[in-house]
Amino acid sequence: TRSFRGVEEAYAVQGGREVRIYVAENQVDDRAAISLSSEIARKISDEMTFPGQIRVTVIREMRAIEVAN
Repeated sequence: TRSFRGVEEAYAVQGGREVRIYVAENQVDDRAAISLSSEIARKISDEMTFPGQIRVTVIREMRAIEVAN
């Protein structure tokens, strides 16, 4: 998945039934995240053989952290 713009990390979870993809929030907007999940799901369907379904979840988050003294 690193061949897709903005992808930072990707993990297979739930025994390979779900792929979680973390993207850079400053490179991928909400619409691009939706499109990216469709593109990756299509690529998985085209290139792999598997029983059942695989869920593709794209996670785009922004965290603001401050420390109070």
